[in-house]
Order: sequence, then C-alpha cells, then structure tokens
Amino acid sequence: MPTLPATRASRRQSRIPSPAAGRAPVTRFDRRLGQILDHATEVFCLKGYEGASMRDLSRATGMSLAGLYYYFESKERLLFLIQKHTFTTILEKLKARLENVTDPEQRIRIFILNHLQYFVSNQQGLKVLSHEDESLKDGPGLEIAGIKREYYRICLGLMEDLRRGRGLDFNARTAALSLFGMVNWIYTWYNPSVDGNAEALAKQMGNIVLGGIVHGGKPARRVNANKQSLVDGR
Repeated sequence: MPTLPATRASRRQSRIPSPAAGRAPVTRFDRRLGQILDHATEVFCLKGYEGASMRDLSRATGMSLAGLYYYFESKERLLFLIQKHTFTTILEKLKARLENVTDPEQRIRIFILNHLQYFVSNQQGLKVLSHEDESLKDGPGLEIAGIKREYYRICLGLMEDLRRGRGLDFNARTAALSLFGMVNWIYTWYNPSVDGNAEALAKQMGNIVLGGIVHGGKPARRVNANKQSLVDGR
C-alpha cells in the first residue's frame, strides 16, 4: 500500500484518540472506536493474530478495507489499541479502588476483584491478551510492556506490604506471579452457573491465595532450648 503524505497521516493519527486519554466525555467517535476494537478482538480470538487478515477485520467491523487502512494502518495497530485500552482501563480502576484502603489483605482482594470483574465480562479479550502476548514488536510492544510492568509492580507491592505488615515469611514475587497464573486463565474454564459471578469468584480466589500465604508464610516458631533437649533425649 502506498505511504500516505505526512500531513494526511498526521490528520489520521490525531483522529484516533488514545483509549487512556484523560477523563474527557465519551464522544460518538470514542464509542465507534470501542465497537471496532470489540469486533477486532472477536476476530483475533477466533482466528488468532497471525491468522486474521485486514479483510477479515474489515468485514467484522463494517468498515471498508480502505477505511480500515486509513485509520489503523495495520492489524498490529488494532492489536496495540486493544491491549492499551484493556490494561489502562484495569490500571485506572485499580488505582481508584485502592486509593483509600490501607488493610493489606483487603487491598489484595480488591486487586483480584478488579481483575476478575473486567475479564469475566471480556473473556475473549483475556484470551487475545494471553495468546498474543509477544505479537507486538518495537515501539508498540515496549509501550504495552511498560504498562504491564506497572500492573505487575502494583501486585508485587501489595504482596510485599502484606508480608511486612503481617510479619510473614514468603516470596512476594512468587506469590504475585502465582496469582497472575490463577486469574489470567479463567477464560479456559470459567462457567458462571458453576463458579458464580465475578464477586463470588474473587472471594473464593482471595480465600485460597490469602489462606495459602498467611498459613504457609508464618515464620517458624523458635523452640525453647530446654524443651528441645527433652525432645532430643538430652
């Protein structure tokens, strides 16, 4: 496809709002962009990123092929916008929910609930994010990696706060990554009629995670030397 003149390309980019841009009122264009990203997510979920073509995306979104190229350049641009919208939405909601909560265990429960509430309603999006984790390269890939790093660091910080606050002995990194391993694959097994809604599922997962950490992370009790000698027969 021929390269667009610089002035036209600039106009095109300026008309694609960042999904995370401020808290401005949602416009008609924002709503249309959201619909396009939803349709693109369905296509990537069904065919995979490599298997999907711009023609597939054109049919799904209801845009002409020329129009799709005009606004989005490539399917990589659409995947980038899907990932950026998802992660920035989750991050913004999480930060707002954590703002006035100080209890370490409650903050971890909020993290779990925030994650599940979004992805229980967007399971196709979770599948796309999980399967296409390394599909974005160069600048777009680095930008998404930076957002994901921030999300991971928040989770790691919550685990470290719990460890220090409760005087526990566990590896915060292992705990954080184990939690991600639990919540990121729900699209493979989640059944609302069996597992309940996001709130019920978050409560169960929170109990499992926190129960394991608190019980398994309790520092070993120091045995009195005299009692130990009796046990050893000395």
